[in-house]
Amino acid sequence: MPPTSALIVIDGGHGEGGGALLRTALSMAAITQQPLRITNIRGNTRFQGIDAEDLTIIKALATSCAAEMVGAELGSKSLSFLPTRKATNLNGPLDSVRTDNNRGPNSLVVLTTLLPVLARTGAFSSVSVAGETYGHNALGFEAFSKLTLHVLRRMGIYAYPQLNTAGFGRESSGEVSLDVEPSVIRGLQWTDRGSFKGLYATITSAGIPGNVAARAETHLHLLANNNGQKIEVERIPVESNQANIYINVWAEYENGIGGGASIGARGLRVESLAQSAYEETVDWMTGDATLDPFLPDQILLPVVLSDEPSSFKISRLTSRFLTTVWVIKQFLPIHITVRGSEGNPGSVTVQR
Repeated sequence: MPPTSALIVIDGGHGEGGGALLRTALSMAAITQQPLRITNIRGNTRFQGIDAEDLTIIKALATSCAAEMVGAELGSKSLSFLPTRKATNLNGPLDSVRTDNNRGPNSLVVLTTLLPVLARTGAFSSVSVAGETYGHNALGFEAFSKLTLHVLRRMGIYAYPQLNTAGFGRESSGEVSLDVEPSVIRGLQWTDRGSFKGLYATITSAGIPGNVAARAETHLHLLANNNGQKIEVERIPVESNQANIYINVWAEYENGIGGGASIGARGLRVESLAQSAYEETVDWMTGDATLDPFLPDQILLPVVLSDEPSSFKISRLTSRFLTTVWVIKQFLPIHITVRGSEGNPGSVTVQR
């Protein structure tokens, strides 16, 4: 994609108006080499302006494409991001930004944002980022490694993650490494799930008595058995400075994958955690969507970068996904057709 002198100006409060809008705009600017100015950053959220996660991503992408910047600081509500070269590979630890109250980034969100950019550089990248690896309503390591990367491998993107240290919550100091190979991105044709492959779960814990993880596993088997299913459960002990437990459940089909997750909280029984993640997965399985509501946010940019057409079904269209579609269209003359309304199932086709 050749560079252009046309400045793309985006209202950061459009639609979902949060971090996904900013991340998508930055990635598109780096990939297309188009200068970007974004105002009203996170304008539709409670905490407005650039946060630690945003700035970690901004710095990494700026290094990759040698971007000139104005406003790249915590709390800034506007940012000018002007790439001066084609994005190149990255190696080594990223500069993981933290706020004064020690709030840092979600490591997996950072890596998911960088992944499609790095996969297209034509060179091998090996990066690591410190921060949260498991959080409430946030992308966790197993969801990233087992689901997100599963879909991306089907599209020809090969990346290999490693959990170095677990971090529970945005004040934690976990660390994830990721190796990214140069990739030729293929389209994704997932309009029919095809045959059922299996139901799976991981129970990740640190500083938790072994009987607690065992109770979670027993409850997952009980839930599956009562539903006429079998479930494969893996218990994963991890190193961390915090004690907590994280449960991820997912179902895999020939051309589809989706699931749910839950993280421990004070006063919440582990059986309730297991039930929440399991029921979220079963809820997705009862429909015919090929992706759960969260995966489309993580794969749309790679889908758009493929020269091949793509089609897939989503169990619930979110404001975040619809906003991401809008942002991409500000940079590229591409056909992204979304059928369905926010909050309901939908289908998506992408074609150049």
